[in-house]
Amino acid sequence: MTDYTIGYIVGSISSTSINRRLAKALEKVAPEGVTLKEIPIKDLPFYSPDYDGDFPQVAKDFKKAIEDADGVFVVTPEYSRSIPGVLKNALDWSARPYGEASFNDKPTAVIGTSQGGIATAAAQQHLRAVLLHYNALVMGQPEGYIQSTPGLFEEDGTVTNEGTAEFLRSVIEALVTLISRTAPAEVPAA
Repeated sequence: MTDYTIGYIVGSISSTSINRRLAKALEKVAPEGVTLKEIPIKDLPFYSPDYDGDFPQVAKDFKKAIEDADGVFVVTPEYSRSIPGVLKNALDWSARPYGEASFNDKPTAVIGTSQGGIATAAAQQHLRAVLLHYNALVMGQPEGYIQSTPGLFEEDGTVTNEGTAEFLRSVIEALVTLISRTAPAEVPAA
């Protein structure tokens, strides 16, 4: 099996984010040969077209991390039936300057957790629309709407329910399948 590095963006900068715990859970259950690595958004300034001629280093690093990853998970909470502003800001950085979108043709999966019964379904719908606009290769199935119950994810990312752990592994495996299907074919040496 080919080794893959999958970046993940947590759409919350809260120190107690349950979506950060979900991201850590993905790291813990990743199959052998798959490494998950956070692509942080906390230090990105508010995007403005004024930066298009001279991106700050933190934004350059953010874009490069997306581009260098074989695929990306976007782990989103739901704020007021949509994605958090801090996540939208990060995604705006990824798409600029015009013509240099970091998500272009990038295999991408969306997942999120909340205490509510429909989890982050509304936020994920909005997020998928944004990512599709950026020409990301957004994975359709399985959908990752995780209802977070007390103790489901420990602080270090340990998943206490084996059914949930199995489901998370299946989501990672589906993204790996998408990555492998969309990877450029190697041309044999002449």
